[in-house]
Amino acid sequence: MERRKMGAGSLEVGAVGLGCMPMSWAYTASQRSGEESLRALDAAVDTGTTLLDTADMYGPFTNELLLGRVLRSRRAQAFVSTKAGLLVGEQHLVANGRPQYIRRACDASLRRLQTDVIDLYQLHRADPEVPVEETWGAMAELVTAGKVRALGMCAVGARAQRRAGAGMHDATIRQLRRVQQVFPVTAVQAELSVWSPEALAELVPWCGARGVTFLAAMPLGNGFLSGTLTPGSGFEPDDVRARHPRFTAEMMAANQPIVAGLRRVAARHGATPAQVALAWVLAQGDHVVALPGTKRERWVRENAGAAGVSLTASDLGEIGALPAAKGSWD
Repeated sequence: MERRKMGAGSLEVGAVGLGCMPMSWAYTASQRSGEESLRALDAAVDTGTTLLDTADMYGPFTNELLLGRVLRSRRAQAFVSTKAGLLVGEQHLVANGRPQYIRRACDASLRRLQTDVIDLYQLHRADPEVPVEETWGAMAELVTAGKVRALGMCAVGARAQRRAGAGMHDATIRQLRRVQQVFPVTAVQAELSVWSPEALAELVPWCGARGVTFLAAMPLGNGFLSGTLTPGSGFEPDDVRARHPRFTAEMMAANQPIVAGLRRVAARHGATPAQVALAWVLAQGDHVVALPGTKRERWVRENAGAAGVSLTASDLGEIGALPAAKGSWD
């Protein structure tokens, strides 16, 4: 698989990574299988999908434990990314950016992942009660201590900023400018897909101009852009899509022209709609890495094949002319 630089240093990853979240968080619990996820993780490493992205809150904790079972024998072939700073409360998620907590969280993640170093440690959410520089300083200490190789930040709360009248990623860029004064940012993770391209306005160019890798989360639109979901697809109550405005039968039907457009391009390349959707993400810059999430070996291998799909200028123009997605994404 094509490899892309992770930040401005010597670190590299496969152009397509693997988001491990669906293996134990946000999607249908009854369809999760530890053995199936282990096969998917092994397939990822086999195909050059070296970036394996998890977080301590997924589960919570079970996602890192699962990944650790694979890393015991394949650590040298993997690039491990995990996150801290977001806790699962009884009613909602709670940010915790206190330096002492970040240090404890890192040690706990190292134990669960069965590794002595985390390749990319990301701040999952900035704590409004703690200056972000203090949190980032504690994370930088982990690099100095040899527990972490590089630091990243997740762009969260972007849509809330837009509802408040600000640019979608204004708050994230302000935070990035502040922490860059403390320690270099290697990567920024935020949503980017054909039906959610907002990061192209500011955040993707900001990263490209500064040698920061952009990790494209949800590049398949929670599975919709794969073309495998149809209007009326039922979601179990614990699946995040069961409560998502874009996944009502009405909105899924309204957005079918987007999938149809991806199918047309895919037919010319002997590819799938999912591969075209991922290739579009990769075409947004050499500093962009796609992070599709799945727990199935079949989709891991299909997604990896997207790195070999070269879209033409005509293809990109055709995709760019597809209708904007209908329905709220909040």
